Amino acid sequence: MSRKDIRIPADVPPSKEKDYIENFEETTRGTGRLMLFAGDQKIEHLNSDFRGTGIAAEDAEPEHFFRIANKAEIGVFATQAGLISLYGRDYPNLSYLVKLNSKTNLVKTEQMDPISKQLISVDQVVMFKENSSLKIRGIGYTIYLGSEYEREMLHEAEESIFNAHQHGLIAILWIYPRGKAVKDERNPHLIAGATGIAACLGADFVKVNYPEGEGINQSEAFKEAVLAAGRCGVLCAGGKSTAPERFLQRLHDQIHISGARGNATGRNIHQKPFDEAVRMCNAISAITYRDTKVAEAMRIYQGE
Repeated sequence: MSRKDIRIPADVPPSKEKDYIENFEETTRGTGRLMLFAGDQKIEHLNSDFRGTGIAAEDAEPEHFFRIANKAEIGVFATQAGLISLYGRDYPNLSYLVKLNSKTNLVKTEQMDPISKQLISVDQVVMFKENSSLKIRGIGYTIYLGSEYEREMLHEAEESIFNAHQHGLIAILWIYPRGKAVKDERNPHLIAGATGIAACLGADFVKVNYPEGEGINQSEAFKEAVLAAGRCGVLCAGGKSTAPERFLQRLHDQIHISGARGNATGRNIHQKPFDEAVRMCNAISAITYRDTKVAEAMRIYQGE
């Protein structure tokens, strides 16, 4: 993808078009696809993702994220502003994406429909970027579609996307159907509705879960979500730790059968020891950015 092929959203002012193109090019490595390393789980899942059976000992310490991202081939590292503030000066070459909102998983849906309000504004992110000179490329926001509080999150998300584009930043939504009104979070038709909403809000990319259901072909069913998103690129969530070959095959199918434009992976990377985590990142990036076949990606992961 050349610079002239990048579609600049109309809400990016002419004075910020160059910044938007640079941020888009750097995060997608000039391909239009995105390998997002997700590091926002320390609020979302508390310490459950970072300590326990099958989780590398070094994952207990937050800097594990930054060491991996600094060594591996990724597009952008997404996490909360506070972590970037604490560690960013030691890792100034990374491309960062700031998650604007987060919530813990302590309050279950059975108790209350989910709501995740902003922790930081786009204006504050821009100030942080300017004062720190860190490579903050964009913002992210999570919406729980179907929650009785969805209106508040939709409103904050659209405002944040508009404001991000005003400063030449890219904007990514995490959208999960969730709440008492939602009977099946992984329904393919509902997930397609979520990606269509991301397009309506003007997002550059949207992260959703892979559809599931009895008798469905996941990669074929996921095509509906990709079509519904239009020019908004669809990223599939990595989910819980999965056997590497199965994970890489699923990623390959999401891109080459479904038409997804990348992935957003956290636990399948950071729960591994450092060297293995770096190799996993590189294998994922090889498929995402260079159309590498699964067998070759596995050789990268295995260090061959």
